[in-house]
Amino acid sequence: MSKPVLGIIGGSGVYDIDGLTNTQWRRVDSPFGQPSDDLLFGELNGQQLVFLPRHGRGHRIPPSELNYRANIDALKRAGVTEIVSVSAVGSLKEELPPGTFVIVDQFIDRTFARTKSFFETGLVAHVSMAHPVCGRLGDIIEQAAKDAGIVAVRGGTYLVMEGPQFSTQAESNLYRQWGCDVIGMTNMPEAKLAREAEMCYATVAMVTDYDCWHPDHDAVTVEQVVKVLLENADRARALVKAIVPQVGGRSGNCAKGCHTALEHAIITHGDKRDPNVVSKLDAVAGRLLKR
Repeated sequence: MSKPVLGIIGGSGVYDIDGLTNTQWRRVDSPFGQPSDDLLFGELNGQQLVFLPRHGRGHRIPPSELNYRANIDALKRAGVTEIVSVSAVGSLKEELPPGTFVIVDQFIDRTFARTKSFFETGLVAHVSMAHPVCGRLGDIIEQAAKDAGIVAVRGGTYLVMEGPQFSTQAESNLYRQWGCDVIGMTNMPEAKLAREAEMCYATVAMVTDYDCWHPDHDAVTVEQVVKVLLENADRARALVKAIVPQVGGRSGNCAKGCHTALEHAIITHGDKRDPNVVSKLDAVAGRLLKR
């Protein structure tokens, strides 16, 4: 059990928050390579926060080239215990118009060019992803959205595509038939890695436009999309400020089991574990590997 430290993964507009004090950009090295950027450490009303620009400042890195393992490992090394992922998405449903926030509870992972686990030959583990986000953190976000007057829908399936191209109309219609609610490119394997690192993880999916299935999609202008993006950034900052008073209320480990997800997941026998793999997992799985 550790004192809650809130990590925010998102764009530059998210971490420009009024009242954020003691700020410092700090490099955090990872054995999995370089994270997207330095981390911004700060405090808001006494709560420790750590921000990571997912694509790097200036949006330098495309979704498929993000070093997801380094990003999550760096946040873990920085002391983060709960992660709120703030992501721009397209809507796959008429009732989720631009400007809506969706507190996602499920994913369909359609990515194929990304390393999806910290574990590898020499140290094998299998964590459950039946419920891929933290329900407790979702409750906090839902209440925070109400407190901030933000329209947020609780529950929804996020289809994660590889990108960087957007989907074809046939793909978009297929995903609608599957019952997906929103579509984006970034939350997998982020959620899987956060689970392996025993961190609470929740996604706030910010709808910027309808995907190409919508008959009026072609009528959307760049100006309209930019307008929604800016408005969403304002709402995202307000949401983070509303989350802060609630996230510090946890006593003990997460009741949903996020902080003990590896307890029965590592199956490689102790004398068969590759010491080089073990050494890289000192932050992610050190709680168990040091026993």
